[in-house]
Amino acid sequence: MLVWIRCLLMGLLIIMPYVDSLSQGKRKSKKEYFYDKKTIEKYKYTSAHHVQDMDLPRIETKKAKNIILLIGDGMGSSQIYAGMVANKGKLYLEYFPSVGFIKTHSANDLITDSAAGATAFATGNKTNNGMIGVTPDNQPMVTILEMAEEKGLSTGLVATSTITHATPACFISHEFSRHYYEQIAADFVRNGIDVFIGGGRSHFSNRLDRLNLLDILKENNYTLIDTLIDLDVIHGDKIAGLLWYNSPPSIMDGRGDMLPLASTKAINVLSKNSNGFFLMVEGSQIDWGNHQNNILYQTEEMLDFDKVIGRILEFAATDRETLVIVTSDHETGGLAISGGNIKKGIVHADYTTNGHTADLIPVFAYGPSAELFQGIFDNTEIFHKMIKAFDWDGSEQ
Repeated sequence: MLVWIRCLLMGLLIIMPYVDSLSQGKRKSKKEYFYDKKTIEKYKYTSAHHVQDMDLPRIETKKAKNIILLIGDGMGSSQIYAGMVANKGKLYLEYFPSVGFIKTHSANDLITDSAAGATAFATGNKTNNGMIGVTPDNQPMVTILEMAEEKGLSTGLVATSTITHATPACFISHEFSRHYYEQIAADFVRNGIDVFIGGGRSHFSNRLDRLNLLDILKENNYTLIDTLIDLDVIHGDKIAGLLWYNSPPSIMDGRGDMLPLASTKAINVLSKNSNGFFLMVEGSQIDWGNHQNNILYQTEEMLDFDKVIGRILEFAATDRETLVIVTSDHETGGLAISGGNIKKGIVHADYTTNGHTADLIPVFAYGPSAELFQGIFDNTEIFHKMIKAFDWDGSEQ
């Protein structure tokens, strides 16, 4: 009898860790819902929109005069489908004729952050997580935005984060750390970029070195815009739109149509240049919603981003010389769609992490040389394919 009791106790000791891990996994799964299902079912997406049917003309020319790169930070396939379900089955993303996938690892990790991911897009080279526009040994690399300026094109950056945040910074700055916000702001002033719109006015005006970069921008003939209303009505050939002192609010907290308005403003200004332009537009807070494991937050941001995609596709279809690329630096949250109702626009979801993942990321392209973006390739190839589309590699497409 004593032997049986001893065996039973030993068996319990062996299986208890597994029982505990299973119970923890179950508790975690329940916690993955940021809101309960009743709240989700009652919620109405303020960024839901009617997707008009688009008959995009076929573009035969290979050389792009303009390139617009749209980055949905933290946007993987599940984030896209969550937006699709919330919008009752349709997004403008569906109209892209060329679709591919990118591998996103950084120089020092299988899972990239936004700094290394955007540096790959901007320079065509890998770097370590956290580094901005430099090699792993901290040597500056020329970016596609800087190349565009050297060739006489106009340039612009738009983001729903601070404009000094990792993704936009990688196209204009060369810093050891993505957190050197004041140094990155100074790089904006030195660079000569034509249009930049986002948050982060504090990094230009309330600095440790006591420099007021806003005054320097004025001296350099920038029109300063600090409210969303002014963004819609004030005009100029060089625009510094620092619309919030720190980070812009989310859509749910009242950001409004900032991203569609800012993107339209940038295109209107940049397209005056007969040589063409390069513009990067980031839907920054898709990432932030997923970091919070908040399906409502992420989906609002995804739908807002898709509105901008629709406007830019309309521009490109009319212009016929603009290559439009939509992709992401990485997926965030390990999002899985676990239920919902596409007719009602209801999304239920689970998350596996509050960090980034190493998932393959979709790429969408329309316009001259869009076919280059089909297949599976490394994130550094985004840069090289843009160079080819601009015909800066001497291939004479």
